Amino acid sequence: MPLKEYDKKRNFKVTPEPSGKSAAKPKQGPLLYVIQKHRATALHYDFRIEWNGVLLSWAVPKGPSPDPSIKRLAMQVEDHPIDYAAFEGVIPEGEYGGGTVMIWDQGTWTPEQEDVDAALAKGDLKMHIHGKKLKGSWVLVRTHGYGRSDGKSWLLIKHRDEYASTDDLTVLKPKSVVSNRLLAGIAKEAGGDVAKAATGDPAPPKPAAAKRAKVATPARAGKKKAS
Repeated sequence: MPLKEYDKKRNFKVTPEPSGKSAAKPKQGPLLYVIQKHRATALHYDFRIEWNGVLLSWAVPKGPSPDPSIKRLAMQVEDHPIDYAAFEGVIPEGEYGGGTVMIWDQGTWTPEQEDVDAALAKGDLKMHIHGKKLKGSWVLVRTHGYGRSDGKSWLLIKHRDEYASTDDLTVLKPKSVVSNRLLAGIAKEAGGDVAKAATGDPAPPKPAAAKRAKVATPARAGKKKAS
């Protein structure tokens, strides 16, 4: 069972996440891509791409960067079911990954190598992303890990193309691409921890300090001039 680890970590009588009873059959046509912003124990971005009937998944703590000079750590986690690409809501506290989940970006992806399985085994997967926020050529490169992270540690890097930018998309485009909500809004509507979810949203701009108008005090009527 390709999704055995996914199923083992979740109680589907409690969590609204889709069940991973079986992987979907690999299909012809566009391959799904999604990034889910997830305020669990800590904020991170779950980068997922469809391959062989599942969503291959990596947790990116700082989120993706379109700046080719910035390499983002991406920790590979268990495969997820294809249906998970449509999940936005709240995982109950106490459950694995308890917290609020947002569909931060979605679209499709195209491999830039003929043999994807070989690229994954080698630890050098090049892809073209057709998302609403992320676009263009990217690469996932396996890097040296230690202990339990050995083999699970990757880097997500943007290639230099017309979509490369120094913009911080996690700040400039913080809302869900399907509901136009922030994490706090998703938590509120689904009965989650709004205060916790809000810590994953950009801080609201500080109001400008009120300018104190200098008001001249009028001379009191009848005031005698000093002699």
